[in-house]
Amino acid sequence: MTMPLSPASECVGPAFSVDGMLRARNNTRQAIADIAARIQPGMVEEDAVKLAKQTLIDAGMALSWHPTRVRFGANTLKSMRQPSVPGAVLGEHDIFFLDIAPRLDAWEGDGGKSYVVGNDAEQARCARDAEVLFHDVRNKWLRERLTGQALYAYADRQSRAMGWELNFDLPGHRISDFPHAAIYTGSLADLEIAPSEMRWILEIHLLDPRRQFGAFFEDMLLDDAQYG
Repeated sequence: MTMPLSPASECVGPAFSVDGMLRARNNTRQAIADIAARIQPGMVEEDAVKLAKQTLIDAGMALSWHPTRVRFGANTLKSMRQPSVPGAVLGEHDIFFLDIAPRLDAWEGDGGKSYVVGNDAEQARCARDAEVLFHDVRNKWLRERLTGQALYAYADRQSRAMGWELNFDLPGHRISDFPHAAIYTGSLADLEIAPSEMRWILEIHLLDPRRQFGAFFEDMLLDDAQYG
């Protein structure tokens, strides 16, 4: 019996491997934690980017298909294609996030997370809510197998209920053996089918309505077994 072909949006390359993709994903999450642990108030954002790049290299991963990003303070409001205002210094009570896309051998990793220093309660809530909303949307996908479009419409409603705005300039994207862009470049938010596991990155970028800061969380769409 001939198996049905995957839609073009979900095809993979010849090196695709479940084990390889999970190794890349898990190493990416570990690198995020390692980088964040070394970022301290008083650090300049550009120096944090250098630190992040070196951490990835030291971990045996290649700098890959989008720039290694660290955003401090007001720069956390910016979409990924927008450059940071140069010279941002992390304050004593401040927020920052990481967005890294390393490659481990043939497989792409991609991950992001927000952190706070000091005791700004609203920044802490935003960072926490970005991750909470990620898992809320992921669980919606697991339970109901909604389309990508429906998942982001749900994320938008939930973010507003939480008191934030969802940035649709970060609409989720494919991930695969490298390079996924040779296979498919469309966004998750535009996807008219239910996304499959281990094919898509769900991105959540929350913006403070007063436009003072934002928070970011992203990871691969996976089932609960992959989350401790």
